[in-house]
Amino acid sequence: MASIFDQIGGAGAVHATVEEFYTRVVGDPALQGYFADVDMKKLKAHQRSFVAAALGGPQEYRGKSMREAHAGLKIPGEHFDLVVGHLAGALAACGVPAETIGAIASALAPLKAEIVDGAAVA
Repeated sequence: MASIFDQIGGAGAVHATVEEFYTRVVGDPALQGYFADVDMKKLKAHQRSFVAAALGGPQEYRGKSMREAHAGLKIPGEHFDLVVGHLAGALAACGVPAETIGAIASALAPLKAEIVDGAAVA
């Protein structure tokens, strides 16, 4: 059985999805503040690597853990949920089937505990 990475179209699809994803996230007034002083080129490269590896692609993700990458950002649960929604929208816009989007969202759900700041969750 082909990996999700292969099912969605490989590296080209991941690149297109990451571009669409960040267009949506940076355009969201609730989220754009997280990206004010961020090197977006570098962030997108890390995100492509992470997404490709998470979807079963041939590359190995060598970046920071999700906890390390988001430490100190005080991300509340609602913002995590917004980001997941934007990812689902980006995947759909890039032609990924709903069933595959659901599988990806399920795979990301456990990351919430690593990304969300417990103090920010009310």
